[in-house]
Amino acid sequence: MPIPHLSTALRGPILDLENRILKATPTIEHWLRGKWRDHNVPFYCSVDLRNSGFKLAPVDTNLFPGGFNNLNPEFTPLCVQAMMTAVEKICPDVHSVLLIPENHTRNFFYLQNIASLQNIMQHAGMHVRIGTLLPHITTATKIDLPDGNTLTLEPIIRKNNRLSVNNFDPCAILLNNDLSTGIPSILQNLDQVVIPPTHAGWATRRKSKHFLAYDNVAQEFANLIDIDPWLINPLFSSCGKINFHEKQGEDCVASATNEILSNLQEKYTQYGVKEKPFVIIKADSGTYGMGIMTVKDGADIYALNRKQRNKMAVVKEGLPVSNVLVQEGVYTFESINQAVAEPVIYMIDHYVVGGFYRVHTGRGVDENLNAPGMHFVPLAFETTCQSPNRTAQPDCIPNRFYAYGVVARLALLAAALELEQAVVAAKETISA
Repeated sequence: MPIPHLSTALRGPILDLENRILKATPTIEHWLRGKWRDHNVPFYCSVDLRNSGFKLAPVDTNLFPGGFNNLNPEFTPLCVQAMMTAVEKICPDVHSVLLIPENHTRNFFYLQNIASLQNIMQHAGMHVRIGTLLPHITTATKIDLPDGNTLTLEPIIRKNNRLSVNNFDPCAILLNNDLSTGIPSILQNLDQVVIPPTHAGWATRRKSKHFLAYDNVAQEFANLIDIDPWLINPLFSSCGKINFHEKQGEDCVASATNEILSNLQEKYTQYGVKEKPFVIIKADSGTYGMGIMTVKDGADIYALNRKQRNKMAVVKEGLPVSNVLVQEGVYTFESINQAVAEPVIYMIDHYVVGGFYRVHTGRGVDENLNAPGMHFVPLAFETTCQSPNRTAQPDCIPNRFYAYGVVARLALLAAALELEQAVVAAKETISA
C-alpha cells in the first residue's frame, strides 16, 4: 500500500530535506521493509509533526489514537485494507473483537472516533462490540451521536481470565483507552490477546523513553540518506522529582532548558535560521495536550505564576506531574485560513492511512496546538500528481506529504523499539 496521494497546507518550495527523502525513496522503502520484518509494529498509531521550513520532526506519538472520525471518509478503504493486515498478523483467527474506549461518555467527538473505528473493523470482516469500564453502565446503553450515527456501550463481564459482553465471547481485546490512571485489574492476566499491550499505556510509558528510541532511529536513517539527524529529530532531556506547586525540581528543568537553547542556537546559526529558539516543557506521560508550556529562557521556570504552576502540576484525570520532558520547540509554518496548523499522521500497522490538520486560531507558531479551541481539517486526496513522483516539479505537494509519511513511520518504528525495550525491562525487574 503506497503513501496516499494527499495535499498539505504548506505550499512553498519543497525543502532540501524533502528532496533528499524523495530521491532516496527506493533505499528508504527497502530499509523500512527490513525493519517491519524485524520488529512488532504497534497495532495503530498517530504522530504529531511540525514543519518549520528548515526542519521536519515528530513532537508526539500516540499509541491509542482518538481521531479516526477526523479522517477523510475517502480514506476508509485504505484503513480497512491496513486493518485486515494488522489483525491477521496478531491473530489470524480473529473474527470478533471487544473494543474498550476511554471513559469519555460526554465527549461526543471522541465517541464518533470509536464509531469510526468500529466501522473500519466491521468493514474488515470482524464482529465488534464496545465494552465500557464505567461502573455506572450496567446495561447496554445506546448513545446518539451528533453525526446521526449511534453507539452502544455495554458493561464488561469477566469470567475466569476472559472478557466478554452479553452473548459475545471475543477473540481479542482492542484498547482505545490509554490507561493513564493505571491498568485496572479487569484487564490483567487475560487469556485473550490485548492490543495494544497494556504496557503501552501511560501508566508505564514515558515520552522520554520514546524519544530515546527515536534518537537511534533518526541517527540510523540520517546515515542511510546522508543528512544531519537534527533535521528530523528534536533535542530533548528529562527531569524527575518535579513538583511545580512546591517549586521542586526547578533547577533541573531550568538547566536542561538553557542547555537545549544553547545547542539550538548553534544549529540555528549553522543553518541560517533567524527565528528565536524555544523549548517545550511537557509532562513525561499523558496526552490531551495537558501539562505543556513554551519557554524561551531557563529563568522563566522560576518566574511561573500560580495559574501557570497549577496548569503544569496535573494532567488527565487530575494525575500529578512528577516527571517532565524538556523538548526542543519546533516551529510550524503551516497555516489554514491564516490559522496555525500542524499535520497529524495516522497509521494502522505500518501503513499510512491518512491524517488531518490540527488547527488553532488562538495559538502561535511556537505554541502547543493541542489545546481547547482547536479544530481539525481532514487531509484531502491530491489529484494533480502522484505521490511520490520523483519526476515532478519540486513543489509538487504530494511529494511533501511523502516526506511526512516517512518521518511518521520513523516515529512508529521508534514506538516499536520502545515497547520491545519495555518488555525486556519488565522481565529484568521480575527476575531481579
